[in-house]
Amino acid sequence: DHLASAWQRTYGLPVVVSNCSNNYGPYHFPEKLIPLVILNALDGKQLPVYGDGSNVRDWLYVDDHAKALHLILTQGTPGETYNVGGRNERSNLTVVELICDTLDRLKPAAAARRQLITFVTDRPGHDHRYAIDATKLETTLGWRAEETFETGLEKTIRWYLGNEAWWRPLRERVYSGERLGLVVKTG
Repeated sequence: DHLASAWQRTYGLPVVVSNCSNNYGPYHFPEKLIPLVILNALDGKQLPVYGDGSNVRDWLYVDDHAKALHLILTQGTPGETYNVGGRNERSNLTVVELICDTLDRLKPAAAARRQLITFVTDRPGHDHRYAIDATKLETTLGWRAEETFETGLEKTIRWYLGNEAWWRPLRERVYSGERLGLVVKTG
């Protein structure tokens, strides 16, 4: 973004920059929190939550992000930066519990899925909170996220329930849900 902005200032290249909060929705790679929890819960596997689950993220439904990007591209002012946020800050534990409750309602299992929640050691240096202030985008271009976290999450869960043919091969051949980014010590 700094290089693009420098070209905008130096050469007049029509650049607009956007920054966004955490996206979620259909086709989200299963390594990320929301799809990982959905798919692990469907398979009856443990639902890993970092630390005590108090890490907070602002969540943005992917369709809302796409609409914001189109608006920024077509109506944004060159040289400006726009933040795109969902105004949906939730702790990781709250997100996991909502996924469990929604799945239990949409596709009941033998036991409540909250029983699968497992607290795991947090990553070193993991930020406690990610948030975006989208006020500028909302006031200057009139954008607002259409989905609440709850409506977007239910759409996402329903998508995963209806699209096993997309995600099952990924889980079987590419990423089965194991924790990534850990340093393995060898003797």
